[in-house]
Amino acid sequence: MEQIGHGIARLTSEAERAFNETTLRVAITGLSRSGKTVFITSMIANLLALGRGRDALPALRRQLAATGTRIEAVRLEPAGTQALDWFDAADKLRDLAGADPHWPPRTSDLATVSLTLVVARRGRFGRWLPPRRVRLELLDYPGEWLLDLPLLDEDHAAWSAHTLALLRQPPRAALAGEFLAFLASLDAAAPAEEAVARRGFMLYRDLLVALRDRLGLRWLQPGRFLVPGPKGESPMMWFFPLPGSGAPAPGSLRELLARRFDAYRDDMRRSYFDPWFARFDRQVVLVDALGALCAGEGAFEDARQAVAQIARAYDARSRSRWFRLSTLKRVAFVATKADYVPEAQRPAFESLFRGMVGGGDGGRAANHFTLAALRCTEEGGSPAGEAPVVYGVPLGEARRRPFRPGHVPAAPPAPGDPFWQRPYFALPVFRPPVVDPEGREGLPNLGMDRLLAWLLEDAL
Repeated sequence: MEQIGHGIARLTSEAERAFNETTLRVAITGLSRSGKTVFITSMIANLLALGRGRDALPALRRQLAATGTRIEAVRLEPAGTQALDWFDAADKLRDLAGADPHWPPRTSDLATVSLTLVVARRGRFGRWLPPRRVRLELLDYPGEWLLDLPLLDEDHAAWSAHTLALLRQPPRAALAGEFLAFLASLDAAAPAEEAVARRGFMLYRDLLVALRDRLGLRWLQPGRFLVPGPKGESPMMWFFPLPGSGAPAPGSLRELLARRFDAYRDDMRRSYFDPWFARFDRQVVLVDALGALCAGEGAFEDARQAVAQIARAYDARSRSRWFRLSTLKRVAFVATKADYVPEAQRPAFESLFRGMVGGGDGGRAANHFTLAALRCTEEGGSPAGEAPVVYGVPLGEARRRPFRPGHVPAAPPAPGDPFWQRPYFALPVFRPPVVDPEGREGLPNLGMDRLLAWLLEDAL
């Protein structure tokens, strides 16, 4: 009888969950330096503040009011027994609000966290029914891994050809000399030697790191060469681009590299894309478009190519026969660091970003936003005739300073456009603003409310 009672209770619980609970899986990623960790922290803190009755997300509040929807509470779910890392928003908030405020480190593996939104039912009989629950399962993963999605439909020869073509062009060519000289010394048809394969891998991996850190480039494959994840740099990853066409000779260096490329591609599919990416309901892709613009034509074109490749990867026409994103309904492309742009220039910035992404959406809803997940600047006045500025406190300093990004075009400048003759520069790193370590009032931001209003519109 006890077992029967437990069975009935379980069935009742499952029936209640099916009737009252909706699960929405939201994947969040970002290209290098886009501020993804802070974005997720801000999203969680502001939704929790909304659940406490604070006006932390005014656009979302207005949207709910227009439809007669009311959020009664928002809960952060405990970690439970999940196998993946837990995204500890409270720990990230302490980094931002501590005595020595600093920006949290970049993501290096998959991590999840769940929020439950308790929503009052609408309609004549709504008050007689229990509130429904919208469970948001957030998945945080390195943006570098998303760049491997196009690899799934390539072989080693095709990937090598276009990768080496890029390495021989500016701006990559400035740093690729040692690796290209190594390639020139090789006989691809010679018998495979493990020491040679390992040496080539390390040279190529170090080149990718330099291209990211010294030139600010984003379109860098394979992504796990930059962020290996928990499996580390296993022998499967000891490959690199090597020129050649046709079937490689058995036992040759090119054949060994091709086998490892195939193993890496298949492992990415089995370990990440199949079990996780195909289950998303929403996808957010963050891009530091302003940083790329200020870094010059090469960096901007590289970021543009990266985000356009991602956009095309979501297009139904470019998906491989095994990869089906049937649950993915909304994709948001988000340009971060909007607080570095004076208010008067933000419409141009959003238009620039829209033109930068381009591409189709494969029939699913796609949208473009500019935001600052944690606003760390203030608007500043400027003398007549001078460009507007914002003010922020550089990290490690105590006094605020003005910053102006210069002219922000409303469309991506064409190659060779006079715009690219202006001096290149790296964006300053401003100190996080003073915030409540508990985040009770939410976190100051620009545009987070617009993004969440669109992202959750059909679910609420």
